Amino acid sequence: MQVLFKVIRQEQNSSPVVQTYTLDVDPGNTILDCLNLIKWEQDGSLAFRKNCRNTICGSCGMRINGRSALACKENIGSEVQRLQQIAASATPSDAFQRPLDAIPEITIAPMGNMPVIKDLVVDMRSFWDHLEVVEPYVSTDASRVPEREFLQTPEERDRLNQTGNCILCGACYSECNAREVNSDFVGPHALAKAYRMVADSRDDEIESRLENYNEGTKGVWGCTRCFMCNTVCPMDVAPMDQIGKIKQQILDRKDDQASRSIRHRKVLIDLVKEGGWIDERRFGLQVVGNSFRDIKGMISLGPLGLRMLVRGKFPLGFEPSAGAEVVRSLIESVQSLES
Repeated sequence: MQVLFKVIRQEQNSSPVVQTYTLDVDPGNTILDCLNLIKWEQDGSLAFRKNCRNTICGSCGMRINGRSALACKENIGSEVQRLQQIAASATPSDAFQRPLDAIPEITIAPMGNMPVIKDLVVDMRSFWDHLEVVEPYVSTDASRVPEREFLQTPEERDRLNQTGNCILCGACYSECNAREVNSDFVGPHALAKAYRMVADSRDDEIESRLENYNEGTKGVWGCTRCFMCNTVCPMDVAPMDQIGKIKQQILDRKDDQASRSIRHRKVLIDLVKEGGWIDERRFGLQVVGNSFRDIKGMISLGPLGLRMLVRGKFPLGFEPSAGAEVVRSLIESVQSLES
């Protein structure tokens, strides 16, 4: 089958350009196979990373038709099928709609949230630096050679399996919306590794780790829960789920006066338990204004409240949602299981 490849090419500190290549390929060929053919037979100047070709090393991360993935894992047949499904569901007004019988187009671009060195090769220094911030290794005291080996039960070891599958390919970091707007946020890859340390029975620095991960928006509270890291992870590590587990560990140890982020989560749950949905008037006062304890927070709510009043959007009353008692029962059941 014939496929048109659109490769976003770029030199360091220059504007990107689109270069097209046409290939005759088999549906079973991977994207990496096709890039190799382009480099070997059409354009030897094309730059991209690769190594194992077996979804182990994570070297060939790049954006394939708009989402980060491993070039060695994605094949032509499945990608073309995905594009056809998108085209079939598109409306006539959609700008990207193409005739169903047109030659398939696959767009290849460098990963996001990292500067481009050349073509599909990005500078991953920030990725590695943020990983180092969470100290993703068993604590020094616990790693000293003991008189006997550290023993773990099968259950303790099983808790490490999912996060241990991370191959540090950078796909989650590339698609992270929080990282795009907050350069201090360490990223989903780092926090997934961080949870591995929290869950490791051999580590004796859990409390200090949680304090570190709880700091401002560089740690777990910087996550916006957009779900993109879970969507693109090629190894099913589910970084957002691991971030949620760290949050829960912090919430179990802190009261609502520890920080606004913690208060946000606790007040949210309390109000939903009470009314089935959120009483927005109380939510702002309790979270931002800290129940009238935070004067600056209270003042900051003033302009927003006035705009809502002027536009008729300020809720003057509150009615609990239908089924509020069922919602409360479900939350209490989950909390009982967690405890």
